[in-house]
Amino acid sequence: MMTTSAGYTDEVNVQILVALMKHHGVRRVVASPGATNITFVACLQRDPYFTVFSSVDERSAAYMACGMAAETGEPVALTCTGATASRNYMPGLTEAYYRKLPVLAVTSSQHLGRAGNMSPQMLDRTNEPNDVCRASVQCPSVHSNDDRWLCEANLNRALLELTRNGGGPVHVNLVTTYSDNFDVAQLPAVHYVDRVERGDDLPSLKGKRIAVYVGAHTVWSERLAKAVDDFCREYGAVVIGDRTSNYTGEYWVESVLLLNQTNYMPGCRMVDVMIHLGEISGAYASPNAREVWRVSPDGEPRDAFNKLRYIFDMRETEFFEAYASQTDGPATPANRLLDEWRSEDAKLRSKIPTLPFSNIWCAQQTASKLPAGSVLHLAILNSLRSWNFFPVDQSIRCYSNTGGFGIDGCMSSLIGASLAAPDKLFFGVIGDLACFYDLNSLGNHHIGRNVRIMVINNGVGTEFKNYNHKAARFGQEADAYMAARGHYGNRSHELLKHYAQDLGFEYLSASSKKEYHDNIDRFTTAEQTDEPMLFEVFTDSQNESDALRIMSTLETNAAGAVKEAVRGVLGDKGVNTIKKILGR
Repeated sequence: MMTTSAGYTDEVNVQILVALMKHHGVRRVVASPGATNITFVACLQRDPYFTVFSSVDERSAAYMACGMAAETGEPVALTCTGATASRNYMPGLTEAYYRKLPVLAVTSSQHLGRAGNMSPQMLDRTNEPNDVCRASVQCPSVHSNDDRWLCEANLNRALLELTRNGGGPVHVNLVTTYSDNFDVAQLPAVHYVDRVERGDDLPSLKGKRIAVYVGAHTVWSERLAKAVDDFCREYGAVVIGDRTSNYTGEYWVESVLLLNQTNYMPGCRMVDVMIHLGEISGAYASPNAREVWRVSPDGEPRDAFNKLRYIFDMRETEFFEAYASQTDGPATPANRLLDEWRSEDAKLRSKIPTLPFSNIWCAQQTASKLPAGSVLHLAILNSLRSWNFFPVDQSIRCYSNTGGFGIDGCMSSLIGASLAAPDKLFFGVIGDLACFYDLNSLGNHHIGRNVRIMVINNGVGTEFKNYNHKAARFGQEADAYMAARGHYGNRSHELLKHYAQDLGFEYLSASSKKEYHDNIDRFTTAEQTDEPMLFEVFTDSQNESDALRIMSTLETNAAGAVKEAVRGVLGDKGVNTIKKILGR
């Protein structure tokens, strides 16, 4: 006969679920018998926090949970095995859905790969009917740090949904390995996420170093900009992000150059709390924050930086006004963090040498020349990164297709925006592959004279030729397929020229720094010209890579050197593991 100790299972995903149930106040459980939920049930019945009830009939169990939840006003969990057991939850969960009862249905499962492969007692639970649960998440076994993060993120999201906007049922599909090991004496420390709604007590920010990180953001209202400025003034905070943040207040710092230094980690990068606004950022960078507070009216706990602590389910203006109003005055006589960031940025910019002819060089020469009040559209990925390094006038709005992050519609988005505001100048910077991918958009007969497009033509997917890209290790072998070199005329100086001119564009070109300087004033003139413009700039992928390396290695210190050494031995996962251990 198999014997077990009296501890918790060694199945980490089960441990995480049990720990998070305790944190989120799920103490009553209705358990139905089975094999796949043994490890979960054993943990629950051995932990005095939980009160467990038995029900052989899953249909009855779900209705029992409805009755308990309605009577107590607290969430109630269900647990069942594989096969059709979970199907019998549907009537009760339907009841819970329409009555907004917080019922957590945990259906235990074999390895997800067995679904559809004729494994006994294995059903596909990846798609649920619309009206049996508010959220459904998969919780596979944990074998890596990424698995653990996914498990914690999914379970926090599911448990928070039990009580959000009136509440309702939630489904968790919990994979088991049928482990016999119950030697774990204590549940692990897990990553908690709590939701803060309008009217709730606000977590304290007293004495914290704070950065506001803004991803892609729509145009800011005057009220929101003032609220953020007031907040930063009161708490000594700074606002960071990339060009697409569109923040124009007093506390903005140019952060991308500093955050992209691979061998340099100044103290200003370390903050206690990072307040996260906006949507997906293309900066691929973040400060070293101990925890992240997400503020969004969608109320979704989106953990972009693997350190989410709170999701504030409210408008951004409400958040900043509430916090600014509860302080008695500035945290310090001056904003020292703002001074630190600006000093570090200035120091790095003073070290930028002469750059090779590249997209980054073009950005350096052009960002300050863009007319005030114009709009800048940046294609992903190289153009967005290159132009993120250099400041533009605060009156210039910036956009990039970072939502889906594809190359397929960068020019179309620019053209659509230009049609909606014909009195503004719209500038776009795009690589050759993305340009030709979306080439038909240039033939749209609605295009107005307020459009200026710069095409960086290096004849290859230069992203895959950059020194720090995985494909770069293959050298010239990467050209044929990984980097798609040689398509679309192989850097032809005539193909795009004739196409653009035949469509009524004024065509400019440059193959050297001198030729670029000869044309850039015309391209950036503040007056609308008679025709839209297309400025084709011919660069080389090696120069693109060299420019990126220069911009990413302007400074070195001990912390950055150690990080780079660890990356060389253990890779990015090793760096991330050490950062988690250090809380940085």
